[in-house]
Amino acid sequence: MYRTHTCGELRMEHVGQQVTLAGWVQVIRKISANLSFVDLRDRYGLTQLVIGDQLLTKFSEQPLGREFVIQVKGVVRERSNKNPEMATGDIEIVLDDYTILNGSKVPPISIMDNSNDSDELRMKYRYLDLRRNAIKQNLELRYRVGREARNYLHTQGFMDIETPFLIKSTPEGARDFVVPSRMNPNEFYALPQSPQTFKQLLMVSGYDRYYQIVKCFRDEDLRADRQPEFTQIDCEMSFVEQEDILNTFESMMKHIFREIKGIDMKDPFPRMTFDDAMEYYGNDKPDIRFEMKLVTMNETVKNKGFKVFDDAELVVAINAKGCSEYTRKQLDELTDWVKRPQIGMTGLIYVKHNTDGSLKSSVDKFFNEEQLKEWAAKTGSQPGDLILVLAGREERTRKAMSELRLEMGERLGLRDKNVYAPLWVIDFPLFEYAEAENRWVARHHPFTSPKPEQIHLMDDLSQYGNIKANAYDIVLNGTEVGGGSIRIFQRDLQEKMFAALGMSEEEAAHKFGFLLGAFEYGAPPHGGIAFGFDRLCSLLGGSESIRDFIAFPKNNSGRDVMLDAPSAIDDYQLDELYISLVKQEPA
Repeated sequence: MYRTHTCGELRMEHVGQQVTLAGWVQVIRKISANLSFVDLRDRYGLTQLVIGDQLLTKFSEQPLGREFVIQVKGVVRERSNKNPEMATGDIEIVLDDYTILNGSKVPPISIMDNSNDSDELRMKYRYLDLRRNAIKQNLELRYRVGREARNYLHTQGFMDIETPFLIKSTPEGARDFVVPSRMNPNEFYALPQSPQTFKQLLMVSGYDRYYQIVKCFRDEDLRADRQPEFTQIDCEMSFVEQEDILNTFESMMKHIFREIKGIDMKDPFPRMTFDDAMEYYGNDKPDIRFEMKLVTMNETVKNKGFKVFDDAELVVAINAKGCSEYTRKQLDELTDWVKRPQIGMTGLIYVKHNTDGSLKSSVDKFFNEEQLKEWAAKTGSQPGDLILVLAGREERTRKAMSELRLEMGERLGLRDKNVYAPLWVIDFPLFEYAEAENRWVARHHPFTSPKPEQIHLMDDLSQYGNIKANAYDIVLNGTEVGGGSIRIFQRDLQEKMFAALGMSEEEAAHKFGFLLGAFEYGAPPHGGIAFGFDRLCSLLGGSESIRDFIAFPKNNSGRDVMLDAPSAIDDYQLDELYISLVKQEPA
């Protein structure tokens, strides 16, 4: 038997007991010539070991090193200098003997909680990085979130059903990862971006409530909260309307918050239409932990002889509470911030609402104090506040002000990661116009139903921009953590949707004939939602990056630097797959 206890379970009640532990050497502290302390670590915690006179000879002949795997035997005793920050901090083990099970080279990265190593180095040696407490705690949180989601869905009558990973490519939306088939030459599978059609087919099959915590794959550009393979809590329900979905999964979120964070969210989650989100926050996933809403200023400031405003499609402002004392240096920093290529504005206009009630702006030549009072009234500014204004093309300016709002929230400490503000965003547009492709595309996906009262507008191309989708997103602290919709379940409406997206009858039959056929055999009304499991875990863990909540993540180039994947394959494998590579000429 390698151990009688783990390194995290010994307490004062074990004092005097003979125990055997096994784990990794984290730290060795040599106190004197005949006394050393060793911290032994396993998944469950740390235990302090005492190496005294009785092991001096062995310790000199068989020295221990960091990350050695050892087995130890000894007696538990009370520590004289207790450590309240360690679960096992009241005790230590006086060793009778130890066995080196495996040595270790000096680790190329730090195994301590606060690592200064680069992300690339940590991912190259991920099997070592995973030993760190910080990562272990993240993965424990991920496990607990998954377990609580499963527990809740089980109580609500959902069945966990697996769906295939090798499916048909239907290039709508993000790019597919494709897999060549050896048994079917020159034909390819795709890895699923979502189990969307399968879960709808399960509803047609009468399974009523389905869920799956499932891997999905998208071949798209990466960032801190996006990976080529990601995990969803994927759910579907039959005989439901939007209200049923929102109530069911709001309750699931409340259950997770209660069990994982100890937060009892009694109030209903607020709801906001897509149009209001865009008008007041500049994006469809508002961070509502703080106010600072966007205020459209066109009627107040245009046609006053200031060319910047007069030529702009949109003039928009925010009111930064308590910031009237910002220095010229701070205001110049903000101006430089909005001029960055990522934001793309040409400048920033401000009005200081001084504590004495006076108003001082960067455009005093064009607007007198009476006019600035109108600005203050429009934005709700009070003495001590700072009004920030952007002007330009509507889409870019609204997006830029949305980013500036978030930046000000960050600078003012209003985006506390320990505060959680969930929100439902509803009434999304069904379509959006893709200028580059000169056609309408589905904003959500082509299986989303229009609002019931607007289905008749599907017959009028000129109304496509006005049709609302029976779709909804759940947003947490400015991040979309889930999205779904009520689905189309009648063949004729689904065919209209495909036609609206520019798909011919032949193309629709080729890509989705199985689904259209299924709708002819008694498909029930149904709808669902999918939660971004990695994102949800990272938010609950107080991090913006999902990588530290995934055991083996990819880097920003989609590479696994530990495995060195993707990589070339042997010629005989290519031959079996009937693939001929084009030789790249050296640059």
